[in-house]
Amino acid sequence: MSALLEARAVAKHFGGVKALKDVSLSIAPGEIYGLIGPNGAGKTTFFNCLTGLYAPDGGGFTFAGAPLKASAPHQAAQRGIARTFQNIRLFAHMTARENVMVGRHARTRAGVIGAILRDPRTRAEEAAIARRAEELLHYVGIADRADDLAKHLSYGDQRRLEIARALATEPRLLCLDEPAAGMNATERAALRTLIAGIRSDGITVLLIEHDVKLVMGLCDRVAVLDYGQLVVEDVPAVVQRHPRVIEAYLGAAPDEAGQGGAEEGGHA
Repeated sequence: MSALLEARAVAKHFGGVKALKDVSLSIAPGEIYGLIGPNGAGKTTFFNCLTGLYAPDGGGFTFAGAPLKASAPHQAAQRGIARTFQNIRLFAHMTARENVMVGRHARTRAGVIGAILRDPRTRAEEAAIARRAEELLHYVGIADRADDLAKHLSYGDQRRLEIARALATEPRLLCLDEPAAGMNATERAALRTLIAGIRSDGITVLLIEHDVKLVMGLCDRVAVLDYGQLVVEDVPAVVQRHPRVIEAYLGAAPDEAGQGGAEEGGHA
């Protein structure tokens, strides 16, 4: 099966700091793919290069068989790549519904003239956007908060709202940057169910997450970064036993890592 996303020798430098050093990996259609590593390993930098916030200093990406050259997030969204952020970036003074409607902007057709004249086609499109926003709020489990301002939602619901907004762009690849951050055990369990459901509905998922137990139990394959370099890319059982992963990330002996040590040391 051809890869949906291929990263080839991606490099990114910040002055003398090499945040990414020739990182190559591939993600197949329909996978839930985990990206983990210690603090400062380059995980979010990789996301930022993929989604157009940063321009790589070397290498590049192929997406759905064609070169990906996104110099801004909206260009990545138009190609079918959506993301959430480690630090939640919602429109705090807009309702949950309005936040999701903003996410549909990448797929709208009405121009400035249509918005001014309010012609029938523009009104129909706006109605369809509102309906889709309602559907997505129901999908992520917060339909009852549709009219609440984003700032009034709980932390876990804000995370779900950000996922709904990303899904509004109709992505083929959904990139989640620490979606379980700040969630309690019940919320994390619900998040796991949501992510599995997103994959079941045909969307490939790339996941950065602190909760290593969540990653190892949910992902089909996992890649580990350390000091900007790819340490290993394999199925979770193999990754947990890799000596460099244990040393650099899990912080436990192999037997301990296999018995839950991964969760204890999971603070990427």
